Amino acid sequence: MRLLLAIAVAATALGATAAPPAAADERRVWVKAVPDEATWSHYSRQLNADEFGKFVIDVKSNEIYFIDVNLFELHADFVLGVLLKQAWTAENVREYNKNYEADKPRFILGYVTHHTKVDKWVFSFWEGDKIRAADVLRVQQRLNDTFWKKDLPYRPDSPAQEKMAKEVAKKGVGVVTNSEIYNLADYQAFNKGWSVGRLRVVPIGTKYEDLIFDRGDIALLQESYPDITPVSGVLSTTFSTPLSHVNLRATAWNIPNAGYKKARADFGKYEGKVVYYEVTDLAVTMREATAEEIRQYEAKRAKAKRVDLPPADLAETRLAMLTRIRARDVGTYGTKTSNLGEIRTANLPEVHIPDGFGVPFYYYVRHMKQHGLDRKVEALLADARFGTDVAWRKGALEELREAIVAAPIDPAVLDMLYKRVRLKLGGKGVFVRSSTNAEDLPGFNGAGLYDTVPNVRGRAALGLAVKTVWASLWNLRAVEERTVFGIDHRQVYAAVMVQVGVAATAAGVLVSKNLWDERDDDGFTINAKWGLGMRVVEGQKVPEQIIFDATNDGTRIISRADDPVMLVFDPGGGLREVKVPGGEIILTEDRAKRLVSAVRKFVPLFEPGAPLDVEWVLEGETIWIVQARPYVGR
Repeated sequence: MRLLLAIAVAATALGATAAPPAAADERRVWVKAVPDEATWSHYSRQLNADEFGKFVIDVKSNEIYFIDVNLFELHADFVLGVLLKQAWTAENVREYNKNYEADKPRFILGYVTHHTKVDKWVFSFWEGDKIRAADVLRVQQRLNDTFWKKDLPYRPDSPAQEKMAKEVAKKGVGVVTNSEIYNLADYQAFNKGWSVGRLRVVPIGTKYEDLIFDRGDIALLQESYPDITPVSGVLSTTFSTPLSHVNLRATAWNIPNAGYKKARADFGKYEGKVVYYEVTDLAVTMREATAEEIRQYEAKRAKAKRVDLPPADLAETRLAMLTRIRARDVGTYGTKTSNLGEIRTANLPEVHIPDGFGVPFYYYVRHMKQHGLDRKVEALLADARFGTDVAWRKGALEELREAIVAAPIDPAVLDMLYKRVRLKLGGKGVFVRSSTNAEDLPGFNGAGLYDTVPNVRGRAALGLAVKTVWASLWNLRAVEERTVFGIDHRQVYAAVMVQVGVAATAAGVLVSKNLWDERDDDGFTINAKWGLGMRVVEGQKVPEQIIFDATNDGTRIISRADDPVMLVFDPGGGLREVKVPGGEIILTEDRAKRLVSAVRKFVPLFEPGAPLDVEWVLEGETIWIVQARPYVGR
């Protein structure tokens, strides 16, 4: 019953009446009008950067009740405990839930929200509410009669409500979508906290491959980049989603990270200076750091966590199919392949995994030794400049990767790989993916550190792709990330997963938690874009973002995708861009429900209580799972 009995008793003692509160200690649990901001402040609550309140309308009497959201967690607590004075029983809750159907037997249950970042006031309903346009119009009229802000626009929260909102708009009621609110905002906090570092303003036009950061930099980015090396803070003038690689990386590093469109204008004057940088829900603070703040931050950095790698088996030579690989094989085939093999071998209903096989660490080690590349690695790591000069380190790593790719792959090994693609994977185009022992680990997910080569076709292309993935073990961003977490580079090895390429209609990322509301234990955050999934995690454009509530199948829209083009397979190999289909929704309620249902089936295969980061693709209406790993969050 949670707070229900206590609230009901409090309501009786207070004598719930319509009189507005005279003072804080005389507050009622509800009022029939909100005539001013002072009353609103009593009956509303702050959630992240938004203020929200709740109301209930009795459809028979047309009475409206603005309820105290600081006392009532749910509309149901107030309706059952105060208005109906009923016990919280299964039968009473079932009757109450009928008020979310299109035909309202007794109540309309709604919200008023002040989106403070864009200073917009709206009214809305739970995303699973099947409310009709006529009732939306009725609500606006009652709010005009009783709320001090007039002509509030309606904010639809689900695909069904967005469709219905077109009818509402025809009746003269304003409509504001979540996507419009998201895109209008000048500011978005992605990871809260504070740090100290030297402000580095990246000039517009800087190429991704030319980015070089020191670990102590605060990076002010004026363009979207697919990734960056470790820094002490990130501030971007363009921003998209919490699930982009840059934002995932900042979360894993536990550094402040925000998007603020005016960042260059407001803080550019601090370029090159050591600054104090703080991110909260409402704003970003940046100023020159004090000596004490510098000292405190250095002490904080000294306590950085360290990650232990699973021991590697360098003797296994089998090219095992995913159906033969389990989580315990992480020391042979790397974490990505082993995680996916664990799901594949479970044979779970409605969980689709593209066929594939693992290329164990043995072949990477053999390639390195055959061509003396292992000695090149040792010399590089032993050079004093490797730990002190980032520009030298970047150049040396580029030379190492070029040498790994230039060295010929053993023809017998390539024949064996290509034969397996032809016989076991039907000769189809494949994705050649990294699967090291330094990624997808609890506390270190390594998203985007290593390379994937898509839609590989033909023997020569397969050999080049495998060497490219091996070489990516020595990407600058990978080396810098491992260094931050105290990982010994000599103990890191590259395996490869070769997997049938799915010609994706759409693709995206799911995290099995609500990244927008830390109090929500049942939400799933899902991002999607048309075509192949690389554009989602690169963060170049805003994806379609929703929160799916698995307890009641509610789909709440955060934003709609804004990318006019998508990546698809080129018949000759590789990728090409085409225009996206116009006006269609990717994450329909049915697709979101089926995706979440599939993920929930394999969640028990992983560490209990830890959220998962899942990459998925949509082919027609079939949902494929292509990666699953622990989500490294705050």
